Amino acid sequence: MRLSDILSQNHVIPDLKAKDKKGVLAELVDVIVHSDPTLDKNSLVKVLLERERLGSTGIGDGVAIPHGKFQGLKRPIIAFGRSRKGLDFDAMDGEAVFLFFLLVAPEDSASIHLKALAKIAKIIKSRSFRDELMQAPTREEIYQTIIQNDEQL
Repeated sequence: MRLSDILSQNHVIPDLKAKDKKGVLAELVDVIVHSDPTLDKNSLVKVLLERERLGSTGIGDGVAIPHGKFQGLKRPIIAFGRSRKGLDFDAMDGEAVFLFFLLVAPEDSASIHLKALAKIAKIIKSRSFRDELMQAPTREEIYQTIIQNDEQL
């Protein structure tokens, strides 16, 4: 599986405006719903918040991978957002989060969901990759950085 199969350039937000966890999730869900208006934004945000209650998806090193399964989706979708200031996302290391990979998958897609999570976790381990994402000036360059790093694995 390639991230380019489930992340489109239109789902990249170079400058998140949100100041809290719920706001980030809502902003990331907005770009997904914009490309698929059949999805209900509030229901999707609710699913993601319920997942966060089980344990934060802030994995440390300035990264969070909020994720959830959602009825009505036909395929997995990723949205990416960057917060230049960083914000509290209850990350495991207690530090601010700057980079957000939101993954939503169909309810009956455990295998694909786990493969996508593993792929994101693998590429995000690289400090140089995280630095590139923080420094990329445009949506296009952020997208290309993600896709190029994915292809190198």
